Amino acid sequence: MAPNLHTDLEKVYDEYSDMLYRIALTHTADQHDAMDVVQDVFVKYATVKKKFDNALHEKAWLIRVTVNRAHDLSRKNKVRSYTPLDEVYDLPDEENNLSLAVREMLESLPEKYKTVLVLHYFEGFSVEETAGILDISVSAVKMRLLRAREILNVSHKPEDFYE
Repeated sequence: MAPNLHTDLEKVYDEYSDMLYRIALTHTADQHDAMDVVQDVFVKYATVKKKFDNALHEKAWLIRVTVNRAHDLSRKNKVRSYTPLDEVYDLPDEENNLSLAVREMLESLPEKYKTVLVLHYFEGFSVEETAGILDISVSAVKMRLLRAREILNVSHKPEDFYE
């Protein structure tokens, strides 16, 4: 690996790995699987010769690949026995730790609703950014957020979800 590529990879890893881990963990509900997903994403990042238009495009690509890989892994592991959520969640940043009740609520949602909730409320992306990352329309993001809140019957503000 060329020194410049190594430095760039380290920089991108340092900047995005925690966020990608949280996203992967939300979708896989397993620490080891989430770490595998992040590793796979960065291996793909290092080996694919993709040119990004800007930092937002790069970030969106990383998130999309993370979500796709997490979904693939979750589908593959459907036959695996289930481990309770309180045993598997260990988010890296205490400030962003979700209460067990919220994690269980997220687990109950279909993937498309879970993804928009995590990106918008917990990772702080705007509706427009979330739409760009997921390659769906702004109205689709708004509708998924609305339906997710209806499913969860949540009237709380997002900051109420933090411990």
